[in-house]
Amino acid sequence: MPEITSCAEAFFEQVADDRYVPTENTRGPWSADSQHAGPPAALLGRAVRVRPGAREDMRLARITFEITSPVPLKPLTVTTQVLREGRSVELVEASLTPEGGKEVMRARALRIRTEPGSVPQETPGPEVPGPASGQPEPFFPVPWDVGYHTAMESRFAHGSFLGNGPAACWLRMRVPLVDGEKTAPLDRVLVAADSGNGVSNVLDFSQHLFVNPDLTVHLHRHPAGEWVCVDARTSIDAAGVGMTESALHDEQGPIGRGVQSLFVASRP
Repeated sequence: MPEITSCAEAFFEQVADDRYVPTENTRGPWSADSQHAGPPAALLGRAVRVRPGAREDMRLARITFEITSPVPLKPLTVTTQVLREGRSVELVEASLTPEGGKEVMRARALRIRTEPGSVPQETPGPEVPGPASGQPEPFFPVPWDVGYHTAMESRFAHGSFLGNGPAACWLRMRVPLVDGEKTAPLDRVLVAADSGNGVSNVLDFSQHLFVNPDLTVHLHRHPAGEWVCVDARTSIDAAGVGMTESALHDEQGPIGRGVQSLFVASRP
């Protein structure tokens, strides 16, 4: 396994203004050398939110992540730039580059100006049984003891990791995103949203890959609380292309949706 340069009880340790070192909590299920895309996605979303000059009256409405190659377990540099700035809407780009390498992940975030009290408050209520009534289920068999699968607590409203078909899973971070920092509700959503294809897999994990090269998250309501539910369904074509759609919830009700494109293939 690759050397982990930080032992912090978090997903990342910040070692400079723009530089972060991953811990083994970020390791994903596909390779011992690469991260699950959830933690780096949340790191990019955080960069958009906390960048210098970020307006407090803007809220994330949509963010799209392009994963150009597996995110390695190496120190990462985060950069941001504003692509379009307007009175009511802005478009912000953020990227991740590993030490001595090329960009591996990029995000484009659409932020919209908020006007509290401008419309009646919507109270949709929960659509999925809450985490208290969910059940923990075994994770896919992977040959390492620590990773994203142990850094996240999971409870299924229905379905399971090892079963096939649609499933709804409540997820909660056991460790903070960045060491020594309080994790924001939006960070919790982005850490969890990339799990849709794993939650609702339709193929045998030991025999097939179903890896997502992208993720788009739309949010119509600002999330609240520690738990995020990913209510997911996966569809695949015999040509090896698939898609996962996930309804996203907090304990108060629906908050948005996530969509992943999938590369599907037999394991070598």
